[in-house]
Amino acid sequence: MTRTARQPTTTGWTPLAVLATAQFLVVLSTSIVNVALPRIRAGLDLSDTGQAWTINAYVLVFGALLLPGGRAGDVYGLRRVFLLGTGLFALSSLGAALAPTAIVLIAGRAVQGIGAALLAPTALALVLTTYTDRERRGIALGVWGAVSGAGGAAGVLLSGLLTGLYGWRSVFVVMVPLALAALVATWLLVGADRPRGGSLDAPGAVTVTAGLVALTYGLSGPWPLAVIGLALLGLFVVLQRRSADPLLPARMKIVAVPNVLMALLGAVWLGLFYFLPLYQQRALGYSPLEAGLTQLPLALMITLSSWGTGKVSGRYVLPVGLLVLAAGLAWLSRTPADGTFPVDLLVPTLLIGIGLGVAFVRLTAMSSAGVPAADSGLAGGLVNATRQIGGATGLSFMTLLPSYGAAFLACAALTLLISALSTRKA
Repeated sequence: MTRTARQPTTTGWTPLAVLATAQFLVVLSTSIVNVALPRIRAGLDLSDTGQAWTINAYVLVFGALLLPGGRAGDVYGLRRVFLLGTGLFALSSLGAALAPTAIVLIAGRAVQGIGAALLAPTALALVLTTYTDRERRGIALGVWGAVSGAGGAAGVLLSGLLTGLYGWRSVFVVMVPLALAALVATWLLVGADRPRGGSLDAPGAVTVTAGLVALTYGLSGPWPLAVIGLALLGLFVVLQRRSADPLLPARMKIVAVPNVLMALLGAVWLGLFYFLPLYQQRALGYSPLEAGLTQLPLALMITLSSWGTGKVSGRYVLPVGLLVLAAGLAWLSRTPADGTFPVDLLVPTLLIGIGLGVAFVRLTAMSSAGVPAADSGLAGGLVNATRQIGGATGLSFMTLLPSYGAAFLACAALTLLISALSTRKA
């Protein structure tokens, strides 16, 4: 028998603090590798493709499995699946830290993505089902956005500090105790939810996962795989129409547009945090520590912007925030080889921080609006999936561009497109 909607576990803010810490860890694991990439490349003799897949192995697997991961939380229990994913994340982080070869490292990153695909959507779903009234949910999503934004920039800072002091393996070691702490805190402080029951759509999960992996991998290499990926996604659509309990039911159409916008934002987000540290180190000659420290203002601005956005309302907050983001990215696209921090990095990244904070919070809220509690895990998986797959797909294309400036300009153009589309949605 299908069970009814779950009830909030508590009315306090303790669950938010614990779950936001887990979200911080998920975002951190994407960006913390970026500054360390030159050292990883030297240590494991990575090729250009291997360097990109050190990022994409995590992002792609994470994004491809988010829908099954989110729905598994609905079916089997959000907290139960969250704990499983967090434990797997801790173990795979340790495996990546000990990797003797590039292949083992990339495999460890892929398993990290599996763990993250289980914990990220269930963490967001637990937040959505705990804070149901508009005011408290707005505050909770503001905190969620602040933590997510801060995790991206803080990862760069920590990567610089750890890589400079202890070597590249330390960027994976540091995530092990953080993941274990989140696991224990959730077990002790976050109440168990009630599963809705039912079954997981296995054919749908397999076809969508294989399709997304093949499509994204094919975009950056053997193009026939991209065709196979599109065919598998087409099969997924057919299976969903015939399934009695589909992985992605038709009722989720109410959040289709926000998720498309989040996919585009994911390309901007990952492109920024991939190319910015490389520009700083290769073109400007920054050390890993200097690259990390100079992104502190960006982290602070994303955090403040996300927190403030959760407390305000207005039709044009999102479009205006995106215009500010586009302006910052266009400024950054100048990428002079003799650039100075105050003019060529500080000012544009402050603008970027404002825009990213606004965009992430608003699109996350829009992607859960009107979704019933029984589908909260799926909603969390869907919004995370679209952002990650959009990021992986966008990065595959951006690595083909001739310069860092061209990549930042492409991000600015995507942001303008999101702004135009969001105005129509509003």
